[in-house]
Amino acid sequence: MSEDLLVRRDGAVVEITFNRPERHNAFTREMYAGIWDTCKELADDSSAKVLVLRGAGGRAFAAGNEISDFVEADAVAYEGWIGGMLNALYAVPQVTVAAVDGVCVGGGLAVATHCDLRLATPHSRFGYPIAKTLGNALSAPIVYRCRAVFGESITRRMLLSAELVGADQAQSVGALAAVTEDLDGELKILTDRVEQLSSVTVRATKRQLADRSARIDVAPDFDPALLHEVYTGPDFSEGVRAFLAKERPAFKG
Repeated sequence: MSEDLLVRRDGAVVEITFNRPERHNAFTREMYAGIWDTCKELADDSSAKVLVLRGAGGRAFAAGNEISDFVEADAVAYEGWIGGMLNALYAVPQVTVAAVDGVCVGGGLAVATHCDLRLATPHSRFGYPIAKTLGNALSAPIVYRCRAVFGESITRRMLLSAELVGADQAQSVGALAAVTEDLDGELKILTDRVEQLSSVTVRATKRQLADRSARIDVAPDFDPALLHEVYTGPDFSEGVRAFLAKERPAFKG
């Protein structure tokens, strides 16, 4: 990894830090590639339980993309390549957390909305002000993911009036798990909680949620085999044993 993207691991928690505070952590192609590489490494890593993404400097999670990368490449193809990285982030089997401290716009918001959970400080703001800055457009899947997280009305405000949304309002519509002055403390509480959970349950649920073609009334084709694997596996046996014994389960994943 380059100095612009720092990756560290503490036990079951992997943390990626966007480290371009002088540029509000705007993403370069190399940073996106680093995120993608980390997601590939985690895809088969059963010992990792949480992936945290955050920005350095206290002013921004990430403020969009480094525009020179778009100028130097086929912009549509580059958008498609970024979409592949976002899909990889969305599909990792670990619980993903965006720890937002400051501005979270453009590519930064795309990354945050492809995480499972989001925490933010009170001064954080979210949006896609591209109609007043670049005059470009987002790929449809990024728009749809924003709508899934923030809802139709706020997504329209973000894109059609170039409005930035504050942390309190984002939390009020369920887009944030918490708004806190102590981001590190809240993040530690969350990661400690997730580390105690069954990785089997988390992985199965994330696979179901990642099936974007799913209908609300029809199970995906892979569901029966997935459930059979879960119910015949060691975590369910341990959960039943511990429940009957009135003990805390020791899940192995």
